[in-house]
Amino acid sequence: SKATVSVLYWLLISRHRKMSTQAKAAAKVEDEAPVINDAASLAIVVKVIGRTGSRGGVTQVRTKLLDTVGDRTIIRNVKGPIREGDILALMETEREARRLR
Repeated sequence: SKATVSVLYWLLISRHRKMSTQAKAAAKVEDEAPVINDAASLAIVVKVIGRTGSRGGVTQVRTKLLDTVGDRTIIRNVKGPIREGDILALMETEREARRLR
């Protein structure tokens, strides 16, 4: 009985130590992650192109970037209600959505 309790205690402690080591490793990986610029680029909706997605829950729009020099426009997919003149905060402006077919 006493031996059983000591074995169970040892298993509990070893599992706790193992989990804490894994948690430390995960925290170390998070600390080493590269810092990403959190600034969003503003864009105004110029034209609503149409609905897309398997159930039409996404709207494809042409947006004009307000933060760049010149008249750069890109096509983006937007979830939720949207209309011309709305302003979007885009976290990423390099990728462009594929055109509707």
